[in-house]
Amino acid sequence: MSAPENPRTEVPPLSRGERALLSGAGVLGVGVGGVGLAMSFDTVSAAGAAWGFATPQMLPVGIDLAIPVFTVVNLLLIRMDMALAWVRWVPWALTLVTCWLNISAGTSLSAKVAHGTMPLLWVVLSEVAAHVYAVRIGAVTGRRMDKIRRSRWLLAPVTTFALWRRMTLWEITSYGDALARERERQLARADLIQQHGRWWRSRTDRRTRVLLRLGELAPETPTAAPAHAPAAEPTSAPVPEPAPRKRAPKPSTKRAARPVRRGLDEVLADARQVTASWPVGELTADGIRRAVNCGAAHARTARDVLRAERATVTEQAGGAEAVAA
Repeated sequence: MSAPENPRTEVPPLSRGERALLSGAGVLGVGVGGVGLAMSFDTVSAAGAAWGFATPQMLPVGIDLAIPVFTVVNLLLIRMDMALAWVRWVPWALTLVTCWLNISAGTSLSAKVAHGTMPLLWVVLSEVAAHVYAVRIGAVTGRRMDKIRRSRWLLAPVTTFALWRRMTLWEITSYGDALARERERQLARADLIQQHGRWWRSRTDRRTRVLLRLGELAPETPTAAPAHAPAAEPTSAPVPEPAPRKRAPKPSTKRAARPVRRGLDEVLADARQVTASWPVGELTADGIRRAVNCGAAHARTARDVLRAERATVTEQAGGAEAVAA
């Protein structure tokens, strides 16, 4: 029995009032950050003059201009799917330098807190914008890995760590897909234990153990008898005489021929035909794997390709509408 599908749900678009509220919050946030940088200008200039700078005004200008520049660079790298982890910390480091210079210029505790808080507003705003940008881009490309619930870490830390490890090692970005694969893996493991007993690991072949570790070994689904099937009536047939014993044939050492696997191009062709009417939110690796009857690796590749094609079509349609307007 296959695991229930848990597709990602798309976030509903913002309404006109929400877009206006977001625009107003963005303008006010930039204004507040600019005020904080402007207030630190005189303080940092005075500190630069005390340190012997020939043009002390260049010190706050260089630091305060570098903060928004690196913030914009970080957002552009995220947009182009070329994010660098250390770039996002450059505005934080420059802001901490500005805060320290402002704190050192304060004469009282209240003055130090006031001078040190204002420059932090710009970095907080840039972090919020970078987070929103990264989440939206990751939702479209399907490359952003979902987070595991904290309650699951608390209730089952060992199995949750194993689940997180498999998601990281095999690039399973969807939390729902990871749960479905883990459910099938546990069912397949239970089938092997029931079939081979306690020492099932030593009694199964290496390929089966690898497939179980990857989560690609489907559990056995025994077919149940119909509920309304008539019970077979006992017959009073004569008991046959026992036949003479025969030697059991020796097991063949030849391996059974493996079924021919389909290539990635065939899987993509079938997936395009089957998922033509699916929304983007239902393009999951587990759904494609069950619909096309392919392996999990091909299903994940097909999911990424189909989502990229949908994103390209959407961008082209948006560009055509902009040209027509």
